[in-house]
Amino acid sequence: MSTTTISEYRVDPVSGLKINRTANTLVKWNAFAAVVFLLVGGLFGLGVALTRMPSVQLLSPEIFYMALTAHGLVNLAVWIIFFEMAVLYFLGAHVLGNRLATPRWAWTQFWLMLVGAAMVAVAVLGGNSSVMMTSYVPLTAEPHFYLGLILFAVGALIGCFVFLGTLVIAKREKTYSGSLPLVVFGGVTATIIAVFTIVSGALILIPTFLWSVGLIEHIDPMMYRVVWWGFGHSSQQINVVTHISIWYLISSLVFGAKPMSEKVSRGAFLLYILFLQLGSAHHLLSDPGLTSAWKIFNTSYMIYLAVLASMIHGLTVPGSIEVAQRKKGLDTGLFTWLRKAPWGNPIFSGMFLSLVGFGFIGGITGVVMSVEQINMIIHNTMYLPGHFHGTLVAGTTMAFMAVTYWLIPVVFQRKIALTGMAKWQPYVFSLGAWVFSIALMGAGTMGVQRRHADITFAGQPLAYQYPEIAKGLMDIGEIFGVIMSVGAVMFIVIVLASIFTGERIAEDSAPWPKVEDADVTFEKTGKKHIGIWGMEAPGTFVLAMILFATIVLYYFINFKYLSTVWGMS
Repeated sequence: MSTTTISEYRVDPVSGLKINRTANTLVKWNAFAAVVFLLVGGLFGLGVALTRMPSVQLLSPEIFYMALTAHGLVNLAVWIIFFEMAVLYFLGAHVLGNRLATPRWAWTQFWLMLVGAAMVAVAVLGGNSSVMMTSYVPLTAEPHFYLGLILFAVGALIGCFVFLGTLVIAKREKTYSGSLPLVVFGGVTATIIAVFTIVSGALILIPTFLWSVGLIEHIDPMMYRVVWWGFGHSSQQINVVTHISIWYLISSLVFGAKPMSEKVSRGAFLLYILFLQLGSAHHLLSDPGLTSAWKIFNTSYMIYLAVLASMIHGLTVPGSIEVAQRKKGLDTGLFTWLRKAPWGNPIFSGMFLSLVGFGFIGGITGVVMSVEQINMIIHNTMYLPGHFHGTLVAGTTMAFMAVTYWLIPVVFQRKIALTGMAKWQPYVFSLGAWVFSIALMGAGTMGVQRRHADITFAGQPLAYQYPEIAKGLMDIGEIFGVIMSVGAVMFIVIVLASIFTGERIAEDSAPWPKVEDADVTFEKTGKKHIGIWGMEAPGTFVLAMILFATIVLYYFINFKYLSTVWGMS
């Protein structure tokens, strides 16, 4: 009687990667949990959108604040961080052909995050913890609300250390040679920022939990805000680093592209570690406890070093794609390389839409609103949710969706189902996210306040009448918020259909054709040079100048608007 043993590894025919089965199971569970929470948070978000729409106002104020709290926490934290855990395990184990360090601790990460998220959900849906994502004191939530957040954060911290331990094993067992691949280096950068972020959260959430159960008498609200934003805004920086790493990965997968300069790209990642957290200061610019000198120094000088990092990545990613396309024969004109890119491939289209949305909508507005003077006219208005939907949704979420179309065949060993719908999904989702963000920011510049169920303040003794155009912008924005939700539902349907009903990819099937390295293709042509005007990537240079001009113009518009706020003679 013979027994059949299953190898600890398999060679994936899609990617050619050496896949550790134990690590792959953890990638699957974290990714699946992420998609489920995306659906849950998105449903709450749809309720919020249909309530903020002046012509609909779906939910009562009590239900609205509960839905807004759930939407913020689930979509900003839970869905994103579960997906990032899957990405870290994929990078550490699969990309490096390695086994996962301490799988038991990795499972502890998963269950702690799941239990923590469930505790927060129970607290919020119970109706006594509608304290928004920020949970500012002296607003009080149920003790298990704070405890759930703490457990979730501890689970994520464990996952970070499992990833770092996996890198140690890979180095010791020599599963890779030379420096870490750039995409894994990006994962290390995200992990370092994550450790800082989670420690900041612990410093404020643990005392707040003790306050909620009566063991601490008082939490200073100003101190809470300062420390909390070291956690809250830095969480977004983890997302930024992760989705930029995904941009590099996809440019390599689809085009056989290499970074224009790996050293420069790695240096840009290091700038994030040193300076990106300083962006948290723009949430505190109206707080009286911080000096103007501190605010101006952080938001008008130091933060620009982080902006420099984003500008570098914004150049090198499309630049690497342009160089690869030109080396493969698309070397005519300024934008032939872009026009003939595979726009029907959701992996590429999703990535490029993420890059454009993050740069032109989330990035530019984030830089401008961080200026102390301008911040005063848009602070705590609808401009803020418009901005962070430009970063978190148009940027991060779209990038995560794009790479999922590649991960499903590799991780779940299933072909993508509903391919026709998949081609259109990035465009529907991005269109909704872009117009939603821009319309809400427009309403914000007119003073429309955030966190209000009814912006008309109907029936209130101190009602304020906004201009009709502000109400129109809110209606337009929320209509496109519904379109964004449709795009998200399309993505979830495609994912679930693929992993449960998609055609199975056998382990012993023939290897899928790989995209040839652009440098190899170029060597075969015998050509020595590419590009025009003495530049290898002239199209990217023009795009960069457009971005720069947009930033300058947007600065001018906002300072012009600021000059009309205070009468000057």
